[in-house]
Parts: sequence; structure tokens; C-alpha cells
Amino acid sequence: MSKKIFWFIGILAICIIGIIVLKSVQQESAVIDYEGQPFLGEASAPVEIIEFGDYKCPHCKVFNESIVPIINEELIQTGKAKFYFMNYSFISPDSTSSAQFAETVYQELGNETFWDFHQLLFANQMTEAGEMNLFTDDFLEAVLAEVASPEETEQVMIAYREGKGNDALKKDLATANSLGISSTPSIYIDGKLFKGGSTDELIEMVEEAMTSDK
Repeated sequence: MSKKIFWFIGILAICIIGIIVLKSVQQESAVIDYEGQPFLGEASAPVEIIEFGDYKCPHCKVFNESIVPIINEELIQTGKAKFYFMNYSFISPDSTSSAQFAETVYQELGNETFWDFHQLLFANQMTEAGEMNLFTDDFLEAVLAEVASPEETEQVMIAYREGKGNDALKKDLATANSLGISSTPSIYIDGKLFKGGSTDELIEMVEEAMTSDK
């Protein structure tokens, strides 16, 4: 896949994110609370990248499978940035339940298992026939069981049924709503909305953020 292509258009109308032309007006940086959020990279990395996503959004699946590896190689592994995922679950009821479940995985099993589950859930978004999987509790449990032990899986299921991921999801949604987010994936770099259409532009924005005062 060419690095010039950032996301596909037209898979589902509800996920379409209209590529925005870069404006000359300087954006104000939003104040975002990163406390307690899962992230990839070193805590000391100077720039924060956030993906606001929905586990049922096909564009988010493309982003995580095709673009995040480039971000990882060029920005995370080089120590330039750390990468956060925050939920903006709006497509369907199981968008919400899968987000609550993922938050519970993070709380109960930690950052590494969260990201393993996160990637695997996107990988299992669609059936082999190209239809959207329904993220039932049984389905989510089966996906988690691929990256966690039976004891860990049961631990998460108990916590999930007790609603332990709900407050974290509410925090993500409050952050997304305060920023006026209405589509996924939406990308923020140091509190500023990324308005470009390629990974080259994203990398350039991160490198500019490294040299600017926060």
C-alpha cells in the first residue's frame, strides 16, 4: 500500500471522514487528559498522537492495519512520539460494548495485553465472507482468549460484567465530545486535529511539534 494513500473512502457511509484541506490558520492546542490511557511508545516521547476510533469502523481497521505500522516504525520506535487510542464508539450498540470490554482488558491485564487484544479485535472485525462480525460477549471473550490465559480471560469477564470499563469509556467520549469529533478515525497530534491526507503529512506535523513549544 502506498504511503500516499491514507484511508479508503466509501466502505460504510457512517464512517466516511472527508479529507480536509490544510488551512493556513494556526490551530489552538486542546488540553487533553492522557492519564490512565493505553499508549504505544516511551512515556518520555515528546509528542502525543491520538486516534479516536470505533472498533466497528472499517476505516479504523484500515488505519490500524496499514497506517499504524508506519507510525510505529517512523515515529514510535524512533522515540519521536507515543500513540494513544481513545474510544469514540458511535456506530452500533456493540461499538459501545466492545469499547467497554477493551477498557476492562486494559484495567485488568495491562497495556501490553490491551494492545494485543486491540489489534486482534480489528483483525476479526469482518468475517471471511466480508460481513461485519457481531461483537457479542462470547465473541469478545473468544478473541481475548487468543492473547490471554484462561484465568486472565475469566478475570476480565468478571470485571466486564461488573461494569469496570464503563467510567473509562465515558471519559473517552467526554474528551471526544469536547473536541467536537463526529467521525472515525480522527487523529490529534499534541492537541491539534490532523487535517492532512497522507502519512508524510502526519510525520511532518509530528516533527514540527517536536520543535515547537507546547
